[in-house]
Amino acid sequence: MQSILNHKLVCQRDQFFIPNDVAYLNCAYMSPSSKRVDDVGQKALMLKRFPYQITAQDFFDNVSKLRSAFGNLINTIDSDRIAVIPSVSYGLSSVANNIRIGKGDNIIMAHEQFPSNVYTWKSLAQKSGADLLTVKPPLDTDNRGKQWNERILEAIDQNTKLVAISNVHWADGTLFDLKRIRERTREVDTLLVIDGTQSVGALPFDIADIEPDALVCAGYKWLTGPYSIGLAYYGPYFDDKEPIEENWINRKESEDFANLVNYQDEYKPKALRYSVGEQSNFVLVPMLLEAIIQLKEWGIENIQSYCTELMSTPIAELQDLGCKIEDGEYRGNHLIGARLPEHLQLEQLTNELVKRKIYVSIRGDAIRISTNIYNHAEDLNRLVDCIRDLS
Repeated sequence: MQSILNHKLVCQRDQFFIPNDVAYLNCAYMSPSSKRVDDVGQKALMLKRFPYQITAQDFFDNVSKLRSAFGNLINTIDSDRIAVIPSVSYGLSSVANNIRIGKGDNIIMAHEQFPSNVYTWKSLAQKSGADLLTVKPPLDTDNRGKQWNERILEAIDQNTKLVAISNVHWADGTLFDLKRIRERTREVDTLLVIDGTQSVGALPFDIADIEPDALVCAGYKWLTGPYSIGLAYYGPYFDDKEPIEENWINRKESEDFANLVNYQDEYKPKALRYSVGEQSNFVLVPMLLEAIIQLKEWGIENIQSYCTELMSTPIAELQDLGCKIEDGEYRGNHLIGARLPEHLQLEQLTNELVKRKIYVSIRGDAIRISTNIYNHAEDLNRLVDCIRDLS
């Protein structure tokens, strides 16, 4: 099926299992499975009943399709640059394992990134003697996103060996200007590693435009796939580096089962060496593949446009109630953080949200609202009414 790019999306709630009395505004926590993905998963689960039907080729075919589908989603035709990973931390560990860094060098990251995109670099800095520099946003909420981006650009210098950042901040949706950051990293010859978990699948991302050295994505959020599987892109810097594990399937000519006892020193090319062992997962791989196919049919640009239109009125209403929200130029509209006015008690709001079956995430002094194409205006109306009733 062809993408419906440039066609206005209508609410796709009927493609999911969300009850009518639930306002699920928490895709940044975990996406629901669509009916199509759920159906594929159930059929795949039953396959293990009949292992004699699983052929040697089945270890490779769906994985190849998955890598191609993800490559198409992020605009790279070279699917050999895509690896199957079990988690973001796994994908980032492959990066950390292959960086030359030492005392006097530094690693740049944004303040309060997701832990998996912190612990990896904290460990690397401790082992290597490099400095880990965290760039904080300004305390002032006016022009916060713009100033934060400028601070990140200013922090990158000749001693920077790695910039580790996301496209949108996982806690409040602040949009980072990856294009300018990439230009700055080129000026000082440093690596750019992006955690795309909270953006890829809902916000257009173009490998050819940004050209990161690595992009890692968990599959269970905006890619709308299952838990414990993700995908990573690795650029030319990593073509001849070492994976963090030695598994049979990432070696040259592993497709020939009869020849596996003739051990190979050579890895498969490019990013294929970084895929996790047992990457052929006969349940999770077809589910994530179906999820990405469905996203492509809806069109990522269309999904972001849908969320933008859906959130426009609620954002204005929340601001009228005293909530602080990032300027439109520096936020993704599928994920926003609304910082509450001081008079509103967070605990009281949390309890009331649960009573009303409204699901968001609390991150610091903000509520994180993350919508997708299964949400409709009534979901947001219920949230705004809840905050208004307590104000």
